Amino acid sequence: MANLIKLRKGLDIKLEGAAVETKVEVWKCKEYALQPDDFTGVVPKVVVREGDHVKAGEPLFVDKNCPEVRFASPVSGEVSAIVRGDRRKVLCVKVKADAEQEYADFGKKDVTALTGDEVKQALLEAGLFGYINQLPYAVATSPLTTPKAIFVSALRDMPLAGKFEYELQGNEEAFQTGLTALSKMAKTYLGIGLLQVNEVLHKAKDVDVNIFDGPCPAGNVGVQVNHIDPVNKGEVVWTVDPTAVIFFGRLFLTGHVDLTRTVAIAGSEVTNPAYADVLVGTPLSVLFEGRLAQKEHVRLINGNPLTGRKDTLDGYLGAHTSEVCAIPEGDDNDEMLGWIMPRMKDFSTNRSYFSWLFPNRKYRLDARVKGGERHMIMSGEYDSVLPMDILGEYLIKAIITGDIDRQEQLGIYEVSPEDFAVAEFVDSSKLELQKIVREGLNTLRKENA
Repeated sequence: MANLIKLRKGLDIKLEGAAVETKVEVWKCKEYALQPDDFTGVVPKVVVREGDHVKAGEPLFVDKNCPEVRFASPVSGEVSAIVRGDRRKVLCVKVKADAEQEYADFGKKDVTALTGDEVKQALLEAGLFGYINQLPYAVATSPLTTPKAIFVSALRDMPLAGKFEYELQGNEEAFQTGLTALSKMAKTYLGIGLLQVNEVLHKAKDVDVNIFDGPCPAGNVGVQVNHIDPVNKGEVVWTVDPTAVIFFGRLFLTGHVDLTRTVAIAGSEVTNPAYADVLVGTPLSVLFEGRLAQKEHVRLINGNPLTGRKDTLDGYLGAHTSEVCAIPEGDDNDEMLGWIMPRMKDFSTNRSYFSWLFPNRKYRLDARVKGGERHMIMSGEYDSVLPMDILGEYLIKAIITGDIDRQEQLGIYEVSPEDFAVAEFVDSSKLELQKIVREGLNTLRKENA
């Protein structure tokens, strides 16, 4: 019997342009790219040269601090470019795809007969282990860590997020195989939503299923960890995106690395929002081709509007990205009397506008911050939308002041930047909370190294 956990804190932000459950064809791309920045905490060391030929599944780069952690190419082809930025930082490795794809063969395996160490070794060899993250620090984990548990959240409730239930269709066997593989390494928990009815989720084998009932961010894996098995100092839990679980399952079932994922193309500036089956590293220009209502004054987001990163048509689909969005930039708006006008089409969490009378209305919000950064107000805003047993406002203050002892006492080991996404949205002080949390986690990781 699945355990039901009810959450009351949070905020569902209803935006126009959610993807409808239908798939569109995407043109085959000539070039793909894998970006090290998609794997937080990894220091990349490129192991290929321009002109080299790689098969799908062969490594493009490794983690310099742990070379056995490899990162597999999504396609076979010729390495066309190694793009570097300031101080020779590796931004991406591009591969010009072959007309006929070749796959590195890692051999089919029966996961039920494998040990945890054998599962780990198989993921390392295939370049997929880097898709496993960890708490504390919310970074790509190391095979040297020993987790007390593994958490998978199949609930995506961020604005415009792609529904995992739709992605699961046709991938049921691979998903269950991936869960079984994870359960070999540590006790595994699967978090699902109350409204998710897929039997594959409710009757998943080899894992503990927990049902979460509540508003966003109930789907955040960090929130689920906090309510099931909180992380204390010195402890480690692994967290895995449900799509990565499918990647793992395909590896054991076929012996090949297949990084195909179902991505939502969404947002109020997208005509006919829908889903597409594409590879990690697909150019955004291909995903948005012919689908933008306008090309000027549009914010393209690699991810969802709350946690994704601002991007351009020259960008590439992120390794952990389940949706790409297009919303108005807002830089061409000229509103009479600004915020003081009574409005019916603007969203407000504190009933500043009459739109609160229509709770089911969807909004066409733009990317404007609508105000400048100011002193932090201890108003309880964060706590009202943060369903975790931590004092969010006091934790943010401790991070800003660099008080490491205070951060540890307030539960920094339990959080990741995305847990503060909704709090950042409602924050009247206009602070970049996710950036603050990430900097705090990075500092703590260095101090504890």
